[in-house]
Amino acid sequence: PPETAGPLRRIVNPITSGQSWLDLVFGIVVFPFAILGFVATVVWWCAAVVGLTYPIYGWILFNIPGNNGLAHVLDLPDIYLVDAGLNFAIGAAAAITMPFALRLVALLRGGLGRVLLTGVAELQERIDDLAQGRAAAVSAEATALRRLERDIHDGPQQRLVHLAMELSRAQRQMAKDPNAAQTTLSDAIVATRETLDELRALSRGIAPPILSDRGLAPALAALAGRCTIPVEIDVQTTERYPAALENAIYFVVAESLTNVAKHSRASLCTVTLVRTGDVLLLTIGDDGVGGAHVAKGHGLAGLADRLRAVDGDLAVESPSGGPTLIVAEVPCG
Repeated sequence: PPETAGPLRRIVNPITSGQSWLDLVFGIVVFPFAILGFVATVVWWCAAVVGLTYPIYGWILFNIPGNNGLAHVLDLPDIYLVDAGLNFAIGAAAAITMPFALRLVALLRGGLGRVLLTGVAELQERIDDLAQGRAAAVSAEATALRRLERDIHDGPQQRLVHLAMELSRAQRQMAKDPNAAQTTLSDAIVATRETLDELRALSRGIAPPILSDRGLAPALAALAGRCTIPVEIDVQTTERYPAALENAIYFVVAESLTNVAKHSRASLCTVTLVRTGDVLLLTIGDDGVGGAHVAKGHGLAGLADRLRAVDGDLAVESPSGGPTLIVAEVPCG
């Protein structure tokens, strides 16, 4: 119940909770399983201990008048060696099978508890994880859009305004001074090419055509080729994955290489992408000065949000003085 709830609300609240009723059902249903588990445990331990130690004390029982041993019951030769051998074999069998039998008992109890005691909690935890992942995705997209808007405003937009002014000036110069107009047009062409290059650089951070057309390996190789420091790429998977997953991995590599080039003062960077079972493992390392972390306000925080949107995790090991290792795990099954 809420912290401000009154006594009546605190009494009634468990009744309205489905988990409380499952707890009650567990308390009733678990009783026969508890008895079964207790009996099985005692029987297996007793059979193992009594059977394995029978040759030590069995001769005392065998010599009691009128006491029929196991050999006699099974209509075998009624001698002590046969009786002791049978009991020892039973004890050995119980000792060998005991780990499996007791594990089965534990799994039955554990499975019952998992279904009745933690099922709702696990479902709620999964809902919370999905909600946090959605919030992280929204936050990451909003941050990327704000940065893209700022970059466009500070870069191509200003260049285009300047280009429009240059073209207007060339238009006015056409009649009065054709040579000056020609020079102005040449400058405008150069500015146009620079603007196109800047727009291409911005578009690579969104979703480059090479990623959607050819997949992660060529896209990451293209990123490495544009980096200002040497990058060794090792992509050991050629499969295609959902677009959201590929975009997230591409974004992580692109941002990491940008950070390495700007801040690390590294001489070499390595990027490795492998698939292990149902997990894609991305490793980015450099021999720079270190000091990177995922605290809010730093560039790597956005990478963590990107990965959370696809149920991924990001780990950073970057001691002062280096080297830096960034590991991202993304489920792909």
